[in-house]
Amino acid sequence: MIGAMTTLLAGLDEEGARLARGRALVLLATVFWSLGGPLVRFIEAAEAWQILFYRSAALLVFLLAYLTLFEGRRLPAVFRAAGWPAVLAGLCIGSTFSVYILAITQTTVANVLFLLSCAPILGAVLGQLLLGEAVRRTTWIAMAVALVGVGVMLGDGLASGGALGDFLGLAAALGFALYSVVLRWRRNADMLPSVCYGGLFGTAFATLFCLLGGLSFTLSAQDTALALLLGTLNLGVGLLLYTRGARLLPVAEGTLLSLLEVVLGPLLTWLLVAEVPEVATLVGGAILLAAVLIYASTGLKRRRPPTGVVS
Repeated sequence: MIGAMTTLLAGLDEEGARLARGRALVLLATVFWSLGGPLVRFIEAAEAWQILFYRSAALLVFLLAYLTLFEGRRLPAVFRAAGWPAVLAGLCIGSTFSVYILAITQTTVANVLFLLSCAPILGAVLGQLLLGEAVRRTTWIAMAVALVGVGVMLGDGLASGGALGDFLGLAAALGFALYSVVLRWRRNADMLPSVCYGGLFGTAFATLFCLLGGLSFTLSAQDTALALLLGTLNLGVGLLLYTRGARLLPVAEGTLLSLLEVVLGPLLTWLLVAEVPEVATLVGGAILLAAVLIYASTGLKRRRPPTGVVS
């Protein structure tokens, strides 16, 4: 597999190789993100804010350990170089995975992920408004196909979800789109510190609401282990890959490719937890996956798209 990837990258010019690398990292990130639903469902008794506390704290420790290992004494300089945009991005992503946990406790995993799939549309609009990135016709076509899939799923899925869960799912989509915009804006800087700030904000939010709600910070061994896995394997590895990959791609493309999680998440939850999606979920998911794969394959054929234009 590594040899095949090397051969593929060798056949592309510098711009093509950069885009291919970004796509591969973002798609791999969605695999790790898709583990979130099953892991949350395996938790027995912990409340949403308790889960969020351990998840966010584990994410923060994981990323700080990663950066310390690879940056060493340069770590303070890395945070300084990222600057205040990393804090802004951290607030966006910290809010995103905070409301995601709250949403998933209010409705089904599939329903939340379907609502998160609005992120590419929001990302494209925000990228155009804030960064001046023109969105080409092929991108809008791919998004239209994706929306057909989302519409099929939501037509059936939203009927079974609560209003609060739906609102939180849409809020998470907006937060993720804003995070992607900031990453693209600062694409020439190392923005991994933003994920650390995200963990910090998430831990602060969870601590506050646990204290206000009188919730204990002591969980069972199983719930603690699962919440820690949510912070490291699910969020830590996934966000590390996405942050590295999204900076190489236009906002619309990065968020569109991340839609693969919308398909994998419900499927894994179905297989591992027996949370069975409806037929409409499978049909819509297939359409959505087709849109992502077609868009990625046609994008690879463009060797050198004009700067600031999404192919």
